[in-house]
Amino acid sequence: MRPLRIKSWFKNKLSKSDGEIENLVLKAQSGDERIRHNLLEQYKPFVKKVVSKACKRYISESMDEYSIGLLALNEAIDQFNQEQGGKFLSFASIVINRRIIDHIRKESRHNHILFSDEEDEEGNIQENYIERKTSLEKYVMEEERKKRVEEIKDYQQLLFSYGITFEVLSSECPKHIDARENAKIVAKTIADDVGLRGALVEKKRLPIKELEERVSCSRKTIERNRKYIIAIALIYIGEFNALKSYIAPE
Repeated sequence: MRPLRIKSWFKNKLSKSDGEIENLVLKAQSGDERIRHNLLEQYKPFVKKVVSKACKRYISESMDEYSIGLLALNEAIDQFNQEQGGKFLSFASIVINRRIIDHIRKESRHNHILFSDEEDEEGNIQENYIERKTSLEKYVMEEERKKRVEEIKDYQQLLFSYGITFEVLSSECPKHIDARENAKIVAKTIADDVGLRGALVEKKRLPIKELEERVSCSRKTIERNRKYIIAIALIYIGEFNALKSYIAPE
């Protein structure tokens, strides 16, 4: 499999590193309103770009969609969880996209009500509504497909920081269903425990000694499936909703 390229939201680099941004977000979450205000001001261009891309047209600061995007950025500041291992701007773009899609769906339902009062003798308005509904459904499906692609790219990048590639993961995936299910149980145990989760995210390795006390698998089994367990745990921990279907019980 060829490596996936991670697409940047901006061609010009932001003035702050990801770590600096996330530290500011944590301060804003702790009640520093000045920092929150500065974040919202600094990332107005980011909001405008994400919203314009979602709407497939230019969005100015005077438009409702822009205001919705800015509110979504503020929501993302409140909801961001650094322990999950993702980047704030990636998380914020997901929240903004969701709110814009919700707005588009709401507008579509509202327009249907308006159209029903203006239907001509041949029923053209009803036909227009069906066309708009179909177009909206296609748009939502395409946006969800794009999110999955971006999610896979982000996941691949996160795995790489643990020294794991998709090729290695494919070759080291347990061959038997029961072995895979046991590995998923271990991974879920890590994701659900603050201490184990923190050790994995901070040290980039499995806390094997602590795991031995929490799960029924032997140390040898855990070590043999180490990379697979890490990969599954990162899906549980992170905002990888599209990938969670792949780790459902078989």
